[in-house]
Amino acid sequence: MFLSIATTHRPATDLGFLLHKHPDRLHEVELTFGKAWIFYPEAREERCEAALVLDIDPIGLVRGKGQGDGLLDHYVNDRPYAASSFLSVAFNKAFRTAMAGTCAVRQDLADSAIPLEAVITPVPMRGGEALVRQLFEPLGWNIVVETLGPAQKLYARLKLAGSARLSTLLTHLYVLIPVLDDTKHYWVGEDEIDKLLKRGEGWLDSHPAKDLIVRRYLRHRGILARAALERLAPQTQDEAVEPEVKTAPEETLEAPIRLHDARLEAVTAALRAIGPKSVVDLGCGEGKLLQRLVRESWARQLIGLDPAIHALERASRRLKLQQPGGPPEGRIALIHGSLTYRDERWAGADAAALVEVIEHLDPDRLPLMERIVFGEARPRTVIVTTPNADYNALFPTLAAGAFRHPDHRFEWTRAEFGAWADRIASAYGYQPALSFIGPEDAQLGAPSQMAVFSR
Repeated sequence: MFLSIATTHRPATDLGFLLHKHPDRLHEVELTFGKAWIFYPEAREERCEAALVLDIDPIGLVRGKGQGDGLLDHYVNDRPYAASSFLSVAFNKAFRTAMAGTCAVRQDLADSAIPLEAVITPVPMRGGEALVRQLFEPLGWNIVVETLGPAQKLYARLKLAGSARLSTLLTHLYVLIPVLDDTKHYWVGEDEIDKLLKRGEGWLDSHPAKDLIVRRYLRHRGILARAALERLAPQTQDEAVEPEVKTAPEETLEAPIRLHDARLEAVTAALRAIGPKSVVDLGCGEGKLLQRLVRESWARQLIGLDPAIHALERASRRLKLQQPGGPPEGRIALIHGSLTYRDERWAGADAAALVEVIEHLDPDRLPLMERIVFGEARPRTVIVTTPNADYNALFPTLAAGAFRHPDHRFEWTRAEFGAWADRIASAYGYQPALSFIGPEDAQLGAPSQMAVFSR
């Protein structure tokens, strides 16, 4: 089995620091089922590639297991050759510190999203190429699948490319390689749930194929899978805490100027001027924008996306879905998911709205959102609103330098928001139109800012 990881981040040879493996040496790792070697086929300032080759002892896999029936398939199978849980265990041991995301010498680099490319071969595809894409594309990876041999496209050379922390790439591979193989070489018990949740932290709970991943990773042991999914559910809900609690500090702060209502009205008016037939509200919360849009005759199909199940349940009640007096069946769809993952369920919408959403994303996740929304889904219109940090000085109860809400990861000034809008327009072929929402101060502007991106 072969795994390679490459980067073009300059100087690219810093990959050696992240992996804790010097590019000038051949590194050997002893394993209970064989050996792994790590070497660098390429180590230049422009590009650096580290490769791990795993050699499994097929006789050793059976020796001592008490197999007395003499079956040939104990020895003749693809276990020594196809990427599987053996490979996950091998690179977990070889790159343990890198998987933890720590690097004493270059912690700044370990914390940064850098261009990465991974090649794994041969990969078993028990589910075909469609499953490969279902697993990796929602995580933001660009995929190339090259089928190998005549075996009904069961094996492939898999290439992933994208920008992420190295630890993120390694944890994705650690979990999803055994999922592709749909088996493991060791007994799966309750401790395997802890391992899955640890490696899946930050992405598994909102992955569209979460249920499938959990079942396959835990070898279809129903009791373990149910226990894992129950433990994942609170994390999903906590990702966007109850809206009444989550938005209370911000809404209390902005209540005197009724900014929340002003935002919704501004977004509704901007959409009304365009008249799109289908609109997706990314981060819809309890459905307040959808409640306004459902009154508009031009909005024939409405979609609300949110990572919090409880928020979607409240939105369903607010919108009276499947209730007397509610909208016709099929006009509104509420879906559980994340805007940083590819999702065909909303990708075809004419317009997308992100109302006070982007500031809740970690800065290193922002490029994923940009690529998914502007690069992959590409609605003809995207409307984004976000706080104007310049205006914060006018809130008497807000400390200097503090954000309006504890869950905000950043708040942009007018200049920063304008620069971001220009970059998005240039990168993805949109035209931005900036405006402001709420009472305007002569020096500090309005409390909220809005960009309407059109193409």
